[in-house]
Amino acid sequence: MNKDDKRTIRRKTGDLAEETVIRFMSKEGYRLICRNFEIHNVGELDCVFEKNGEIYVVEVRSRHNKGYYPSSAETVDYRKRMKIERTTQYLISRYRLFDRNIIFLVAQVTHDTSGMIKNIELIPF
Repeated sequence: MNKDDKRTIRRKTGDLAEETVIRFMSKEGYRLICRNFEIHNVGELDCVFEKNGEIYVVEVRSRHNKGYYPSSAETVDYRKRMKIERTTQYLISRYRLFDRNIIFLVAQVTHDTSGMIKNIELIPF
């Protein structure tokens, strides 16, 4: 890593997970529309893809399966889903996606203790 890189280990791991999800979904025929779409005081969308005329809003979660939640996908609780849905309303307006079917997914990225990606699972929410 670049010595001037001031991101935390957690942020670096999250960025790596997002990049891995983008590569994975691109290989599966999804086209990336935007990444880290943020609306101040509303929320952020990690990745947004298009495939076969449908829009996929993807929340990327990466963690060691430790602690209270048995899987990283379960950390996307009701409050987080509402933030994603509100932010998606801005996305629809900005990109004029009014006539598109919107699908919400959690990309659950599993990695080992060294940070190596082991598995990616797409889970609808």
